[in-house]
Amino acid sequence: MCAAPSTCKLHLPVDDLLLEIVAAIRSSHALVLQAEPGAGKTTRVPPALLDVVPGDVIVLEPRRLPARMAARRVAQEMGEDVGGTVGYQVRFDEKVSGKTRLRFVTEGIFLRRLIADPALRGVGAVVLDEFHERHLDGDLALALLRRVQQTSRSDLKIVVMSATLDAEPVAEFLGGCPVMDAPGRMFPVTIAYMPQASEPLHTQVRMAVQRLMREGHSGHILVFLPGAAEIRRAMRECEGLAQSYDLLTLPLHGDLSPAEQDRAVGPSTQQKLILSTNVAESSVTVEGVTAVIDSGLARIASHSPWTGLPTLEIKRISKASAKQRAGRAGRTAPGQVLRLYSEMDFSQRAEHDVPEILRSELSELALTLRAMQPALRAEDIAWLTPPDAAALSQAEGLLDRLGAQDEMARQLARYPLPVRLARMMVAAQDRGATAEAAAAAALLSVGGNVERNDLLAAMDAQVAQPDPKVRQTEQQLRRIAGVAAGARHSSSDEPLLLSVLQGFPDRVARKRHGKEMLLGAGGSAEVQGDALPYEFAIVMDAEDRSDRPLPLVRMASRIEPDWLIDLFPDRVKEEETLMWNRNAERVEAVTSLRYDGLLLQEWRDARPDAESAAKLLAEQAMAAGVGRFLDAEAVENLQARAAFAGLATPNVQQELEELCVGLNRFSFEELRRATENLLPMIESRLDSQRLRELAPATLKLKAGRQVKVHYETGKPPWVASRMQDFFGMDDGPRVGPERTPVVMHLLGPNQRAVQTTADLRGFWQRLYPEVRRELMRRYPRHKWPENPLSAEAVEEAKHQPGRRS
Repeated sequence: MCAAPSTCKLHLPVDDLLLEIVAAIRSSHALVLQAEPGAGKTTRVPPALLDVVPGDVIVLEPRRLPARMAARRVAQEMGEDVGGTVGYQVRFDEKVSGKTRLRFVTEGIFLRRLIADPALRGVGAVVLDEFHERHLDGDLALALLRRVQQTSRSDLKIVVMSATLDAEPVAEFLGGCPVMDAPGRMFPVTIAYMPQASEPLHTQVRMAVQRLMREGHSGHILVFLPGAAEIRRAMRECEGLAQSYDLLTLPLHGDLSPAEQDRAVGPSTQQKLILSTNVAESSVTVEGVTAVIDSGLARIASHSPWTGLPTLEIKRISKASAKQRAGRAGRTAPGQVLRLYSEMDFSQRAEHDVPEILRSELSELALTLRAMQPALRAEDIAWLTPPDAAALSQAEGLLDRLGAQDEMARQLARYPLPVRLARMMVAAQDRGATAEAAAAAALLSVGGNVERNDLLAAMDAQVAQPDPKVRQTEQQLRRIAGVAAGARHSSSDEPLLLSVLQGFPDRVARKRHGKEMLLGAGGSAEVQGDALPYEFAIVMDAEDRSDRPLPLVRMASRIEPDWLIDLFPDRVKEEETLMWNRNAERVEAVTSLRYDGLLLQEWRDARPDAESAAKLLAEQAMAAGVGRFLDAEAVENLQARAAFAGLATPNVQQELEELCVGLNRFSFEELRRATENLLPMIESRLDSQRLRELAPATLKLKAGRQVKVHYETGKPPWVASRMQDFFGMDDGPRVGPERTPVVMHLLGPNQRAVQTTADLRGFWQRLYPEVRRELMRRYPRHKWPENPLSAEAVEEAKHQPGRRS
């Protein structure tokens, strides 16, 4: 059975189940259909529903290409042109009419319809095709559909279809609905694994194509590669081989125009080599493909919670995706698959890909919920897979910062653009720069081969050499905004650049040096191409890639710091900090103006806060060493002397701080002059009488010599003087509360210690006679009496050669 028996050209396996599928839909609110590759679910099940439900049938496809292809195939099988009973709506392209009842649409288009019409009036059934891909919009659509069904539209039918879907969790989410399995129509497919190779990927592709052609393969060859860059490299690598075998080499990826995509998937009498991203993984069959070369890789978009920037990494696909890719080879004839990886590699892969809702930035999801009437919160909805809480909180924070609430949220949701670009469009409308913003948004959203890293320069290049896809997008945005086609309206770039800033308020950056930029959100990034000619910029297109040490800035625009103050005064903070000028060796007050932590401007104040500046100057002085300002030995001696006397140890840093408070320039030079009398001042603050009594600074010896007493922490006090100065003394001096013996350093005429002792009497009795003989021999001009304790010895000591009092 088929939807239109008179025009069906080919019997497909799902046709045998259509009666059961229709019956299940009639009796239940939902259905999960698990159909193997080649079963025909995409082209046969949706038209069969037209006789089941009274309203329209909407089919959600994960990509634009499958939506357009499916609509054409179904219309052809019904003997009609696209735009009649069957139509499609994708971003910036649609073919529908008042007669259209079956619409193939992308998931994003459907979400905007839900915002405009939450009850889905006139819609009888919604089919979510290829749901196994678990796109963010697909998960959101399913959650909202289930809510609509439970709150206002119990008659609405929901059908979820996929070839490699884990059906039971989906059926349970849909209230325990029926699950049906449809066999596929797969011709035999042989799968070969390639050993691990050291050659680059594009070389491996050429070798695999060469192998197929040498084996006499005559069908079209479909090669799956991670992205457009890898496709371009493989096309260059295979150019000579394609000429040798008369192969028509064609790219296939989402950035191509519809005409270019149609050329890749359309019929051809010439053998084709189609180099594709995962856009060709599922949905409608590409006729004539009988061989698949699978790199096993895909470029996966994600989001870095650390930098706040999107990430794009090449990762291994899951087993489910590999199965889908292999299924492309056996749709119309026996085929073969060459996997450019080992069988062990395949066995270790995940069964399914991680749902996008767990790895993506969620601002568009959050905006869709806010734009609903009434507005919804994520916690108001049941989810098949709940969104990551941290990512959702970050997305809500961005929307709050953009002012995307209530009517503003609904205005932003009108545009088929990322949230930031939509905010730029709305801001530009208020400034009379809508046309310029449409041109900028089209360029940024489509991308293309943009060689300029400055927005205005890239827009000028687009005018000089128009990209048809960018132009088409710009025209569509103009229509949504209600601006007629024509020249730009504004005579100045400032309204556009201000609007860009309102769309990217958290993407402010400042040039650091060369091509490196400091990001307001934290960290650094590197500009692609030449360094930007201005200091402050808005980073509009950047990605955080694992193969680069810094995020890569691909597109930026100029801003002026004053704009930040005018537009976001609450985000601009003035801070005053003290800074140590190493060269001038002084404290300086630095006042800075910062936006989200990014320095906009700073200036120095000649007169900082006295108390804080004094503290910093004292800290720097201590770090440089007290010896630069005071006699370090004298400082240590005073501290040890106070401790010996049982007094509080002087805090030199605190004393320095107090001294610094009265300074004017807070510099080392000024501090050096101010510290000339610091030690006497510190000593005067102690208990002077106790200090003099218990820890005298000097002692007078019997021979009349005044000697300095040295104090060291943890050691007994000591003095040093010539041996003759101790003549007449049968015991050494004692100091301190415990009458601690002073250690004496008895010096010879050469000022070197002959003996160190605290027992002077014992020295005279036991050691002096022998020491005397040696001293008499070495220093005959000096008197060395036999009895150093006699009065005569003391008198002679006063007149010894070289003695200074």
